[in-house]
Amino acid sequence: MASMLDGCTPWPEEFVDRYWAAGHWRGNTLDNLLRGWALQYGPRTALVHGATRITYAALNRRADRMAAGFRLRGLRPGQRVVVQLPNVPEFVVTVFALMRAGTLPVFCPVSHRAPEVSHLVQVAQAVGYVGPSTYRGFDHTAMAADIAARGPFLRRVFPLEAPGDSSPYGGFTTDPAGCHYFPLGSVDSPPERPLAQRADQVAFFLLSAGTATAPPLIPRTHNDYAYQARAAAELVSLTENDVYLAALPAESDFAFGCPGIVGTLSVGGTVVLVEDPGPAECLPVIGRERVTITSVGPAVAERWLDALATVQADVSSLRLVQIGGAPLPRATAERIGPELGCRLQQVHGRAEGLLALTRPADPDETVLATQGRPLSPDDEIRLVDADGKDVPDGEPGELLARGPYTPRGYYRAPDHDARSFTADGYFRTGDLARRTPDGNLVVTGRLDDVPQWADREDPSASDLRRPRPDRG
Repeated sequence: MASMLDGCTPWPEEFVDRYWAAGHWRGNTLDNLLRGWALQYGPRTALVHGATRITYAALNRRADRMAAGFRLRGLRPGQRVVVQLPNVPEFVVTVFALMRAGTLPVFCPVSHRAPEVSHLVQVAQAVGYVGPSTYRGFDHTAMAADIAARGPFLRRVFPLEAPGDSSPYGGFTTDPAGCHYFPLGSVDSPPERPLAQRADQVAFFLLSAGTATAPPLIPRTHNDYAYQARAAAELVSLTENDVYLAALPAESDFAFGCPGIVGTLSVGGTVVLVEDPGPAECLPVIGRERVTITSVGPAVAERWLDALATVQADVSSLRLVQIGGAPLPRATAERIGPELGCRLQQVHGRAEGLLALTRPADPDETVLATQGRPLSPDDEIRLVDADGKDVPDGEPGELLARGPYTPRGYYRAPDHDARSFTADGYFRTGDLARRTPDGNLVVTGRLDDVPQWADREDPSASDLRRPRPDRG
């Protein structure tokens, strides 16, 4: 069996051999890939956030120093750390630094509150928490302190202080419960010798689109995620001249690696981070930074389209807009090309793996009416009826998937695994879909017994990985 973190289900050896032989898995960790990108693209701009611009060399240097700082402050390889940051450069730096320190980030939406965060701490047995001191009126550090006081796992909190802010947890402090507080900006030490790490081990955890308060954790390995981001980047012909706008939450799989942040960095492009997906912020940024590609949900896309007449912005640099996370109305799809002057790509997927995407060269009708085809030639999909039998093309069935970036189970969640994975390793997506004669998927709804997320204006609800409501 492939080596993975305890509590995770490995891919069977025959599939490991297949994915290596196909060149999908290449044995490099994500944090080590960043070192290579820094060498190749050093002076180029990697991240933009407002007036802040960070080069590849600086990003790698910051990750190196922060990793050493995390180790100096007691984090150890294999431990888990909840990361709950908005779309700021510190999110990217922190995630790569934690991976470089051998610790495992647990991605958490910044909109989550104590019930959800406490659940993640308990399930992951997380010893650390990284989040804003306060954000949009909510005191994240006080929340973390309360979770730590209830024990027994959380013992190190790293608050990101906004410029000019002061916090009772500022400086190096320890509360009565024995939890230590280190401002994230102070987690900076001279780099140490790199740790020896394996690419077949877990890099970080994503959250499943389960119930709002108790989603299982999805272990994503360095091998599988590097492949996903690289393949998605190749599919859309991403180059160092591209500028990706991260309008969705950076912790969502859609924004992080479809191709998103990781895919853009892998080719030397520029990632622009914004904290509000609305048109008032995003449309001017598209013009100012000459954004070429972005990913949003249908509701955000409609808001952008409706605002074009009133928000004076030059969006002529856009060449591709990816839309996923909910059903895309035909009328909205037909507006994208003429009004934004770019190509539409429909995307459907789950944080558990499978990505289906239309291709840039697909006929217009395919792009307007389907969710495309699986990303990888080694993605195996089935459409089955209630008895688990394959349905004919054109008939709706539950979409099952396995492949080189679809893990074989959740983290320490055998009950979820029993419901969500077949004996031969297919993930039960809960999505209802049919296959067209030319092999494209049309997602038609969800199984009735699968928990669904509420449709709300919170930007995290636009995540690609939230279940689609029935088209019904």
